[in-house]
Amino acid sequence: MSKNEKTNSNPIEDADIDPLAPTSTEQPEEQTSLSAEEQIHALQEELLQAKDRTMRALADAENTRKRAIKDREDAGKFAIASFARDLLSFSDNFKRAIEAIPEDIKHIDPRMENLIEGIEAMGRELGSVFDRHGIRKIEPIDEMFDPNYHEVMFEAPMPDKQPGIIIQVVEPGYVISDRLLRAAKVGVAKAGVAPASPTEPGSKVDIQG
Repeated sequence: MSKNEKTNSNPIEDADIDPLAPTSTEQPEEQTSLSAEEQIHALQEELLQAKDRTMRALADAENTRKRAIKDREDAGKFAIASFARDLLSFSDNFKRAIEAIPEDIKHIDPRMENLIEGIEAMGRELGSVFDRHGIRKIEPIDEMFDPNYHEVMFEAPMPDKQPGIIIQVVEPGYVISDRLLRAAKVGVAKAGVAPASPTEPGSKVDIQG
């Protein structure tokens, strides 16, 4: 056998080699595309989670800000509560003093009349001070009794009233921005029949003799 014959019989050299054929290190196109989709989906999930965390953090910050504002407002509203309670006694006594002045005395002397008018003006100014600071009077006549704001002083049978309806305000109450300073002292209606007056028809008259 000649040298040329040995060379031509080599199977490796005789094989047809396609230079465009994929090598063993290359990934199929479908597998590469699926991996990219998975990465996009993962990034979208991370973005949604980050957005959710951001929204929660912003909501918490807003709630904290609102609570801080409310706390400051409440502190300003209720800081004078103790002082306001002390003023209530003064206001009650002041009102009683004005009401105790007989009408005939008011017109005896012009100087007395001016003095009384000045005292009454002071009472009105005190009421204006209460209004400016959110102190509101409670006079719940003909309202249903509320234990949160009212204190029962007596009960009376009132056939024409629903039981629990306030029929008299013994002493007004006060609140400051819906916070109770003093409960209103009241009388309420209760179930039952009012005692008959001796002059009413059908009433019994006890005659002794």
